[in-house]
Amino acid sequence: MQSPQPRADRPRRVAVLGSTGSIGTSTLDVVRHLPERLELAGLAAHSKWEQLAEQCREFRPRFAVLCDREAFQRADRKSFPAGTELLCGEDGVHRIATDPDTDVVVSAVVGAAGLAGTWAALESGKTVALANKETLVVAGPLVTELAARRGAKLLPVDSEHSAIFQALTGHAAADVDRVVLTASGGPFRGKRACDLETVTREQALRHPTWQMGPKITIDSATLMNKALEVIEARWLFGLTAEQIDVIVHPESIVHSFVEFRDGSVLAQLSPPDMRLPIQLALLHPDRVPGPTKRLDWKALAALRFEQPDRDTFEALELGFEVVRRGGTCGAVLNAANEAAVGRFLNGELAFLDIARCCRAVLSSHDYETRPTLERLLALDRWARQEVARWTRPRTPVAPTA
Repeated sequence: MQSPQPRADRPRRVAVLGSTGSIGTSTLDVVRHLPERLELAGLAAHSKWEQLAEQCREFRPRFAVLCDREAFQRADRKSFPAGTELLCGEDGVHRIATDPDTDVVVSAVVGAAGLAGTWAALESGKTVALANKETLVVAGPLVTELAARRGAKLLPVDSEHSAIFQALTGHAAADVDRVVLTASGGPFRGKRACDLETVTREQALRHPTWQMGPKITIDSATLMNKALEVIEARWLFGLTAEQIDVIVHPESIVHSFVEFRDGSVLAQLSPPDMRLPIQLALLHPDRVPGPTKRLDWKALAALRFEQPDRDTFEALELGFEVVRRGGTCGAVLNAANEAAVGRFLNGELAFLDIARCCRAVLSSHDYETRPTLERLLALDRWARQEVARWTRPRTPVAPTA
């Protein structure tokens, strides 16, 4: 059953899954600046109960969720306002994602863990502001089919996909020749593989443009973040691998291009501030002044574009391979990458081994063309186990059906 449309005479009610992360806190800042247009219906965090309680004291949502059961038990109930009901775990996430009073669900949980909340919101016919690209990487066809069947909307929050979404407004899919995703290049732009063999955790976490959590920052350094965005673009916009390209743009001012069949190219430009695509997703189709700064055209001296180094940054090609093959590949790549990044951050893998490990696990898995959600989740678990055991010479053993 499709959720009722939000009434024009009241603020749009927003539930934020992942409220203590970088996207979540940026979302709250948008709400803070637009109280006449937006209000918080629910907040969900993993384990940071003190920060969640502080957010609840400011915004007074009806529901708050701690996904980690130990954090839920430790949390001081007196720190939460009397009008906020504190819930726990997946059941709590499901409740705020499906509540009839919720108009928009911001899916900002990092990694495959964000799939459950997004799925619940779509099943309830909600509008989902999707910052969790892994949802479409893992289960793109199942998620888009669910949204279509339930009359739900998927609105992109990633700056690149928001740019494409804006450029495509008013155009048919048949008009599009290709889309070009821009990439900052991360902290190692211009480096060769020989320069990256001894990269440290601290070096990889120094992103030159964006302030993000550690997992996404490492993905940006390896260009795996762009590989995942290639897969996300395939499912959001119904594209083939041949219709998607990537170009490095260090200034992060142009967020993507759309090239049409007649040769015209549309681009979306704005300062590198995630609050702008978040606001667009929350208020679509309305555009109103918000908290983001405008481009300073007097200070804008040049916009540079370079081809990505696909030999050094092997992760990028994995994204295109997943788009071409489909099936179970996205779930395996995503899980392998999450686990490999975790091992790198713990000092157990070298920086370049992240992509090497992902390729090894992806190449050896038991591929299926049209997997069920249960099969995708099983392969997610298998891929993480393989990464935990992986060493460079080792070839993983394919799982049994």
